[in-house]
Amino acid sequence: MKNKKRTKRNTSKRKSSNFSFKKLLLFVIVIACVAGCIKIGLAYKEEQQVLQNQKEQKEQLAKDIEEKEKNQPVIGQKKKYKDMYGVDSQKVWNALNTYDYDNGGKKEIFLTFDDGPSLTNTPNVLKILNDNNVKGTFFVIGKSLKIDGAPTILKQIYNEGMAIANHSYSHDYAYLYPGRVLDMKNFTADFDKNEALIKKSLGMENFSTRVIRCPGGQISWKKTEPLNEYLIKRNMASIDWNALNGDAEGPKKNAEQLYQEAIKSGQGKNLIVLLMHDTYGKEETVKALDKIIKHYKQLGYQFKTLV
Repeated sequence: MKNKKRTKRNTSKRKSSNFSFKKLLLFVIVIACVAGCIKIGLAYKEEQQVLQNQKEQKEQLAKDIEEKEKNQPVIGQKKKYKDMYGVDSQKVWNALNTYDYDNGGKKEIFLTFDDGPSLTNTPNVLKILNDNNVKGTFFVIGKSLKIDGAPTILKQIYNEGMAIANHSYSHDYAYLYPGRVLDMKNFTADFDKNEALIKKSLGMENFSTRVIRCPGGQISWKKTEPLNEYLIKRNMASIDWNALNGDAEGPKKNAEQLYQEAIKSGQGKNLIVLLMHDTYGKEETVKALDKIIKHYKQLGYQFKTLV
């Protein structure tokens, strides 16, 4: 009987011992799991902190680059597009003045748009240029630029990689060329006023352009030699044209007529500066533009900007 009781007590002790061991093992497992979770949590938190620090460093770097770019001079066009498409305007000026359009055998065309920006036609011109992956040069005037909404269009011109050039503030022949003779005082004051308006409209005091176009074309006026000296001294250029679509000459033309004129006037020239207009009332120019671009692309021309 005593042996049975002793055996029962021993069995009970063993069960109690086994239960205690299991509790201890479970406790150790729980502690290990908690410790593991804490460790994983801390590692995750540390990783997130590293990622946050990297993000903040990138954002700060971007701000520093943006701030640096704000202080860097911008001449005529965003730098990355200027590097890809820009051609020295003085070189083109010289070619136009000497009627030398061979261009070393290279086929290059400059699409130029005068008298904008307009709220109606300029956005459509930009869309067609972008759809065809080409750039153009926009000769803007103050009369158009001071219209409500025009500065927004000018910013779009700039942001989409086009070149911006100065075409005067007033576009007033009588003021700029009284008696058909260049008045340098009036001329420089008018162009300086427009340059200031371009800067203000873009919100970029660091912007300037080397390129001007005389209203009516420099070739149309008398005694413009002082302008040449003025521009050369300032490393600038006066750009007329050697081809045009005729949207400002003679009777009003439809899109097909404008297209034909743009093709005919560019024949036999490797270097083409094509005059068009993006101001109000030039909807037919917009309609003809895509076809003009595709024609010159098919002929192997590269589309460049004046800077």
